[in-house]
Amino acid sequence: MQYFALHLERNLFSLHEELVDGLYKHGSYETFFVRDPKLRHIHKATVRDRVLHQAVFRSLNYSFDRRFIFDSYSCRVRKGAHAGVRRLNDFVRKTTANGHREAWVLKCDIRKFFDNVQHGILRALLGKGVRDIRTLSLLDQVIGSFDLGGGRGLPLGNVTSQLFANVYLNELDRFVKHELAEPYYLRYCDDFLIVRPEPEYLEVALPRVRDFLHDKLLLDLHPHKVSIQKLQHGTDFLGYIVFTTHTILRTTSKRRALRCVTKNNLMSYLGMCSHASAHGVSIDLRRRAASGPTSSFSTLNHTS
Repeated sequence: MQYFALHLERNLFSLHEELVDGLYKHGSYETFFVRDPKLRHIHKATVRDRVLHQAVFRSLNYSFDRRFIFDSYSCRVRKGAHAGVRRLNDFVRKTTANGHREAWVLKCDIRKFFDNVQHGILRALLGKGVRDIRTLSLLDQVIGSFDLGGGRGLPLGNVTSQLFANVYLNELDRFVKHELAEPYYLRYCDDFLIVRPEPEYLEVALPRVRDFLHDKLLLDLHPHKVSIQKLQHGTDFLGYIVFTTHTILRTTSKRRALRCVTKNNLMSYLGMCSHASAHGVSIDLRRRAASGPTSSFSTLNHTS
């Protein structure tokens, strides 16, 4: 990074010339693991390649984003996890008549999504929105720079992977919204859910969703992360548990916040609490940030 920045102008002009002349070749990746909170295998491209990724993302994101459904919330402007949770709250209120009737939610998780994205399918989907041959050739370079075998896989470290994931799963979004005509559907990356007043609709929708993913996108649902349950029991989604009357933080989210909070990141965790009934958690976070680590997690039993 420092070397690239030290000779920034020269390096940028060099990259530009390679692109113009068609001589650009994507480099290799540095690999490492992070816990966020579960262990993830990150592949980090060179600075030169990351500059290219940003340029590709900025050039293509707007035109593709217009094709996405409203209720796709991962890595999009004015979307994100908190917006997704607010939208789920809207679904819950509408389907339960503000808590006065029962409703159900189908929750699904795609098994090892990034590892199983098929390069051929992704290239075909990108080709629907990109007509320029040189741009398509460049996208082939980026996609082909990472391969887990059999022409599959996206690296978690690339900003382009965020766009590619939304392009890929937009096919699922459109299927659920247009073919299944499900009004209360939302997706965040490889987690998605459908809310319905009638559970029998969800029982019919589940095999159709499973078949579509397998047949059209060569993906599978995680066998242990698919469920149909009453909304009144609480829906665990994106670090929160959404009930018909209120939303609380997931216990693991509380534990992580209390373990990691410092004076420097306190406001971020308080912001997380602001999206839930978490006044007690906020108080303990302030105390912990002010006094340093302690052995008690008194907030874990709080729901407000």
